[in-house]
Amino acid sequence: MTTIAEYVSNYSANLHFRDIPAETVHDLKRMTIDTIGCAIGGYTSEPSKIARDLAGEITGHRRPVTVIGSGLTSSPELATFANGVMIRYLDFNDGYTTLESGHPSDSIAATLAGAELAGAGGRRFIAATAVAYEAFCRFGDAFNIRALGFDHVTNGAIASSLGAARAMGLSVAQTEQTLNLGITPNLALGQTRVGELSHWKGCAYANASRNAVFAALLAERGLTGPGSIFEGELGFFNAVTKEPYQLEPFGGDRGQPFKVHECNIKHFALGLYSQTVVEAALEARQQVPDFNEANVAGVHIRTLQKAIDIMAGDEEKYHPQTRESADHSMPYATAIALKHNTLNQSHFSDEHINDPAIATLIGNTRIEASEEAARRFPDAMLCNLDLRMNNGQTYSAEVGHFRGHHRNPMTDAEVEAKFRGLCEDLLSPDQTEELLGRLWNLEEEENISVLLRLTRI
Repeated sequence: MTTIAEYVSNYSANLHFRDIPAETVHDLKRMTIDTIGCAIGGYTSEPSKIARDLAGEITGHRRPVTVIGSGLTSSPELATFANGVMIRYLDFNDGYTTLESGHPSDSIAATLAGAELAGAGGRRFIAATAVAYEAFCRFGDAFNIRALGFDHVTNGAIASSLGAARAMGLSVAQTEQTLNLGITPNLALGQTRVGELSHWKGCAYANASRNAVFAALLAERGLTGPGSIFEGELGFFNAVTKEPYQLEPFGGDRGQPFKVHECNIKHFALGLYSQTVVEAALEARQQVPDFNEANVAGVHIRTLQKAIDIMAGDEEKYHPQTRESADHSMPYATAIALKHNTLNQSHFSDEHINDPAIATLIGNTRIEASEEAARRFPDAMLCNLDLRMNNGQTYSAEVGHFRGHHRNPMTDAEVEAKFRGLCEDLLSPDQTEELLGRLWNLEEEENISVLLRLTRI
């Protein structure tokens, strides 16, 4: 293989379910359960309603794709977008982080659509999802896209293009053209995640997946895109990364493990880098006799500089006005955990965002970078937290691997409990259990569209 596009396209088109170890299949099913649960949990959000409303304008499509929750079908692109928005909205789906961070499960919107378009079942979907995870994570290992001014969904466009092509059963040549068509017009600006965050924070990867499915549909019909997409004179390396990519073999090639094993399931509905911080805040709080937030004199957090840049690097993170800013605010998440002794989706309402007690706790919070956290990354996302009370007592906690981190994974029972919690207000108990059982036996599904119809709210 002379180019990266050739290598990854050949890998994608030729990875089959039979090539994936049983433990990898199991982890891919865990991630799928988590992702579908997050989509159902995000169903009632305003961006999800807007996306579904738009998808609802396209009916009677010759090759329809199911919109999760609604039971409706739409065009492949708009259904993919709507599903992607629901998956991402709560900021509760999985995460991966090395040089670049992000949420490989966002690409499941594309692999579901591709499998449904092809009339394929669970085995094809699992293989396609493995491809998407490999692409997202291995490109994340190579470059810090954010430092170059681009959003991580730039890597998402690559992952979703490969995943959609594999799910649709495209040839190696068609897959390469899907990449060419999926990357060239779809470089995402990092402005998405700075300042006061908008609805687009939870829609950006959904759009990358929408564009990826569109690219796959074009490539399927023979449309070609610009070649040498990575190594070309004005290709990805010269235009975006400013350096070449030292390609590592993808999972299953030359004994490489699959990257899904290094992905993390979130315990709290907020940004990945605040997971350890919230756990540390809760641990410190438990040490305080008769805790009252009014008696907190100061909170001192020491963690990764990368975490601070993303989740405490803007003034807006200390005065969040939107849900999107609040769930990406380390000081806000810490304040909520201290006051309420927990954190869940309900804590991002206007009532909590505008709570004077939360503002006071944020004002008493100091965050700084830790050399030890930098040394232990990416194996751990270390947080040291000191909670100082008005009586002069200080209570400390250290968390390196939050519950759900791949070094401290949730049990299958915990994954199921999270799924049930996300579904409980929207699906009946019997419906939830049937869906959960079918997802655990995903490889037995003959047609992915039948499974998706079980999500109807």
